Amino acid sequence: MDHAAVLALFDRDMRESAQPDGPDATVERVGPVVRQVAPEHGWNGILWSDLDESTADAAIAEQIAYYTGLGREFEWKVYGHDLPVDLGQRLVAAGFTPEPDETLMIGEVADLTLDAEPPEGIRIVPVTDEAGVGLAADVHEQAFGTDSSRLRQRMLAQLKADSDAVVAVLALDGDVPVSAARLEFTPGTRFAGLWGGGTVEAWRGRGIYRALVAHRSRVAVEHGYRYLQVDAVAQSRPILERLGFQPLTTTTPYTYLP
Repeated sequence: MDHAAVLALFDRDMRESAQPDGPDATVERVGPVVRQVAPEHGWNGILWSDLDESTADAAIAEQIAYYTGLGREFEWKVYGHDLPVDLGQRLVAAGFTPEPDETLMIGEVADLTLDAEPPEGIRIVPVTDEAGVGLAADVHEQAFGTDSSRLRQRMLAQLKADSDAVVAVLALDGDVPVSAARLEFTPGTRFAGLWGGGTVEAWRGRGIYRALVAHRSRVAVEHGYRYLQVDAVAQSRPILERLGFQPLTTTTPYTYLP
């Protein structure tokens, strides 16, 4: 994989020319900034920017004023190659809170290991209705220790609006949900995104996450996508690397509470 070329393609298709990630969201370009605006249960934030030392502070202030006027919490997603080089420091100075770094990992489907199957006793089932969304949200809460009410609303909205745009799955041990994950398609691009990927602590270390990555990757291949994108935390990165994903850059979410 040509890392520089794929990263440039990702920046162009998934950030600068981003599409809304939900039926009630819109993507706007305001000068050198591309942002998404969504209801409170959706994701609000900055997807891409073209800034330098002379324009960054004014752009940051403008976005704070805009989202504060809406009463929305929002995120500025900073990638390791974004400019200016001190963008993260400027965001902190303006009142943003950094979250843990993640690694943008890309897998070219031709190079991935896609034959990983779930361990014995675990079956993977699709999420197709409100009950399934509820189970996936519950797993998310147990796996990550965070409130999943926004995720629940967003998944329901996505399924009702266009069930073909998102593939959500559950891993079950008997009838007990132990892991959940999503695959989101971006029509008109070569990228599909792997999201969620949380396993309840007692079931970790058995290969369930690996099996869910392989399962969703096979679905993406069936839909004609060439690249798979993951924002990987430290625990996931070695698993993804063994499957053939490659790290391209870091990404750090900076959040602002009005």
